[in-house]
Amino acid sequence: MTTRLKREAILEVSVTDMTPLKAAATLRRSSRNTLLPKRLQYSPESEAVVKKKRSKTLNDTNTKREKQSKKNIKEEDDVGNSDEEHPSTSHIHGGLSAYELERLENIRQNKAFLSSINLFQATEEFKKVMRPKPSQRGLMSRSQAVVKEVLPARKSLRLQNKEAEVLTLPPEPRGVLISEQAEPLKKPRGPLTMTPINMEEGSKLPPQLLKICSQDIKEKKRNLDLNGYCTALRNMRLTEDQVAKVVKDRIFSAAFHPCNSSLLVAAGDTWGKIGIWKLGTDWDNDGVLLFEPHTRPVSCMAFSRAHPTHLLSLSYDGSVRCMDVEKAVFDDVYDTDGLLKTFDFMSHDCSTLVVGNSYGQVAVIDRRTPGNSHESLHSMDPKTLRCVNVHPTQKHYFAVAGSRDVNIYDSRNLKKTNSRTVSQLSGHSLSVSSAYFSPCTGNRVLTCCMDDYIRIYDTSAMTTQPPLLTSIRHDMQTGRWLTKLSAVWDPKREDCFVVGSMSRPRRVQVFHENGQLQHSFVDGENLHTVLSVTAFHPTRNALLGGNASGRVHIFTD
Repeated sequence: MTTRLKREAILEVSVTDMTPLKAAATLRRSSRNTLLPKRLQYSPESEAVVKKKRSKTLNDTNTKREKQSKKNIKEEDDVGNSDEEHPSTSHIHGGLSAYELERLENIRQNKAFLSSINLFQATEEFKKVMRPKPSQRGLMSRSQAVVKEVLPARKSLRLQNKEAEVLTLPPEPRGVLISEQAEPLKKPRGPLTMTPINMEEGSKLPPQLLKICSQDIKEKKRNLDLNGYCTALRNMRLTEDQVAKVVKDRIFSAAFHPCNSSLLVAAGDTWGKIGIWKLGTDWDNDGVLLFEPHTRPVSCMAFSRAHPTHLLSLSYDGSVRCMDVEKAVFDDVYDTDGLLKTFDFMSHDCSTLVVGNSYGQVAVIDRRTPGNSHESLHSMDPKTLRCVNVHPTQKHYFAVAGSRDVNIYDSRNLKKTNSRTVSQLSGHSLSVSSAYFSPCTGNRVLTCCMDDYIRIYDTSAMTTQPPLLTSIRHDMQTGRWLTKLSAVWDPKREDCFVVGSMSRPRRVQVFHENGQLQHSFVDGENLHTVLSVTAFHPTRNALLGGNASGRVHIFTD
């Protein structure tokens, strides 16, 4: 009670001491009794009148700015005691405010600073590096550029006051199957003429091609140690002239001709075409000859060591053909209805072949017998077969890469089904893309698996379970539009191999069998794509790489 009485007394004293104005300002009024502010109602004026008023206001403002700027210019002229007119000043300052003049001056100073540090030039160079122009050599040369036909512009008959043409539908086809109208799955059986499709009709093969392929092959023995070998790799370079478009589409397989005097390359693409490229020649299309002996991907090809004028090629269309440069034909070696995957020579004279298809079957073919059929057909354990490779010295042994395993068989003990394996290379968790014996002794087997590992096995003793020597981590996920990576041996050495890479900048890597990286082929100007298909020259210091656009890159000294 005492506290409340004190508060009331203080309030009475404060109210009596206030003036009427202070009391009115201090006392709060209820919001219910106060008048709300009037809201804006719709103006009866039309939108045109409002726009007219706004434009008039803007025009008045601009007129005032122009008058003020002219007045400032006149004052500057009077202060400078100059009776002459300065056109540059009137051109720059006419109709601009002080803020706009300051903005233009800042822009000019910024441009001058950027030009002084050569930023614009660096930007253009950076664009060239980020978007390199592919090589125009080979099939895409400037002289062979296709000129598009310019058709006349289409005009409406209705606007021309003309009557529309009465078109009649063609009769419906009867008794014709769709498969008969489509493109044939393979070329007709029998020999095909070697006619380049990238040259004019009636053109013949260059006589230099037969001369190069007919040269005697003399293998040079190279007894270089590992340091000397790495030095030779570092001396190999890639130039603009060593890149050319050899085939039109993605490269599936490629091979070097074993001659020493020239570099002759063969490549097969995804639509059955085979391109031959002679490096540094004066033929048309920069030395590229294009043929079409198949209709599906050319997955494997190899030059015959006994007959250098022969190039054997295998395709998904179920055919194996031999390009005979001396006869200028593509001979029919083997023909079947299945989908073929790979092949290899089973004899030193290259007369016997082992061919694998996608159904896990292996066919043995003898080229000396008449006809184009196999001698025997054997079903292997894997559901699908991706690679076969024959031992370099003991030709009766061959390795088969399947779905998740690699097996070694003896051709002398093969059966139609359930053939007994000699060795099993275990340890792969996903599908195996390739398996190759070492080229000199066959004491090593090099495998590539989709589990991102490259493995090397010791097959010197040919035991049931060969030991694993080395396992190298390597990215194998090429995706759908690139050819699968495959590690292949250097035919001049027993302990080194080459493989493409998915790393950036793009490169090709050479490894030792112990897993150490020996050299990486990198070129910032001429190499900008993944080289999935790689191969070393049998006798020279040369390496080829093929990409998904049909271009071949050759590193050489």
